[in-house]
Amino acid sequence: MLVAKRHQTVTPLEELSISDLTAAADLLRAVANPVRMAMLLRIAHEPKCVHELLDDLGISQPLASQHLRILRGAHLVTGTRRGKEIAYTIADEHVAHIVRDAILHGNEHRTL
Repeated sequence: MLVAKRHQTVTPLEELSISDLTAAADLLRAVANPVRMAMLLRIAHEPKCVHELLDDLGISQPLASQHLRILRGAHLVTGTRRGKEIAYTIADEHVAHIVRDAILHGNEHRTL
């Protein structure tokens, strides 16, 4: 089995370090929240400002800011200034795939 690493290089599973696995676990922890998953899916399609995420998800501004802080800290989203606002976009398309795959996998096992 091969595992993708940063910059599209591939490392055989037996060569992965604890550091590699820790980075992967950190990414999964950052994604492992329904609100953050919803945010990532929405910004995977187009950049969105906080007020757009509030409207889309029906959450409060403090809650959205808290989740965006976690996603930014994990380098999963980036922000670009749009006048007085910041438009957030997904930093890496692989993250959207992880979220979509997790949803599909969860739904498969939920129906069994």
